[in-house]
Amino acid sequence: MKRFEALDIFRGMTICLMIIVNTPGDGASTFSLLLHADWHGFTPTDLVFPSFLFAVGNALAFVMPKWQDWEFKDVFLKVLKRSAVIFLLGFIMYWFPFFRQDASGAWSFIPFSDTRILGVLQRIAICYFAGALMIHFFSTKALYWVSGGLLLGYWAIMSWFGDLSMLGNAGQTLDLLILGDGHMYHGEGVAFEPEGILSTLPSIVNVIGGYLLGLYVKEGISYEKLAKVMLYGAYILLVAYLWNFIFPFNKKLWTSSFVVLTIGLDFIIIGIIIYLTEFSAKPYKFSFFQTFGKNPLFIYLLSEYLAITMYVVKIGDRSLFRVAYESLFSWLPPYINSLAFAVAFMMICWAAGKWLEKRNIYIKV
Repeated sequence: MKRFEALDIFRGMTICLMIIVNTPGDGASTFSLLLHADWHGFTPTDLVFPSFLFAVGNALAFVMPKWQDWEFKDVFLKVLKRSAVIFLLGFIMYWFPFFRQDASGAWSFIPFSDTRILGVLQRIAICYFAGALMIHFFSTKALYWVSGGLLLGYWAIMSWFGDLSMLGNAGQTLDLLILGDGHMYHGEGVAFEPEGILSTLPSIVNVIGGYLLGLYVKEGISYEKLAKVMLYGAYILLVAYLWNFIFPFNKKLWTSSFVVLTIGLDFIIIGIIIYLTEFSAKPYKFSFFQTFGKNPLFIYLLSEYLAITMYVVKIGDRSLFRVAYESLFSWLPPYINSLAFAVAFMMICWAAGKWLEKRNIYIKV
């Protein structure tokens, strides 16, 4: 397998879908496949975030050999620095644009007490930090034991303390105790953090799962190894299916069964990508998705900051985002127009990534 080709494609697909999911023209007119499950259950959209964590672990399989001869201090500081930068970027993104407008039109500074501390990039940062250190210092066998311990331990905690409702689960209790109401996500109408403290523990396993697959294929791939990747994915999905009966799939709680399900699906998806790029009679290039995969963090941040800015800027009594959507796609049927806007927005972000790619600019932290 070419060193980063399948990884770039997989990561690029993840970013591409993430942007489409996050920026519909009208959230009320969005196809169900592009919505997260309301609570228990699973949709294709629920696969996006865990797949990015899986890609983080996959990439670690290729960079770890460079760290083998490093001293502990050097490894720790490198991982800590990168994690801190990603966490800070996520925190600032949620605080941006730092001011808010009330009903009278007056602007005021958003105090730190009203900022969301955790979130998507913050979870990526924490999972990268924990996963990278575990991967560097633990044996492969130990990683399996640690992964099992995290998944089973989380299941036990969620079963013994509280229930699996939004406001009654153990993670919610811990988040309110440590973060407080003001520092949590309020998009559900109440203070509830879908990237909470406790549910971050099982999400580390998504990173480890990606690493283990990367470790298996990075030295080369054959038909036999590819078949095993697909079989492993099928076995993992079977475990997830059975676990779902007693600990349901739930992205917002990041249940252990959800982790196993997404890892199994990612095994199969990457297996398909490897087949199409390496073994197909006419290999596919997927250059469109590789553009996203080569600058994933920059393109994701660009999409978020651009969308936020378009919501903040007003033209009359409507946001620039709404004006752009209604001006460009209101003539299309419902649902189609919302998706068309999301795809157009994604293409703008892709164009920025392509501009960087053509100039061999790869923005990393």
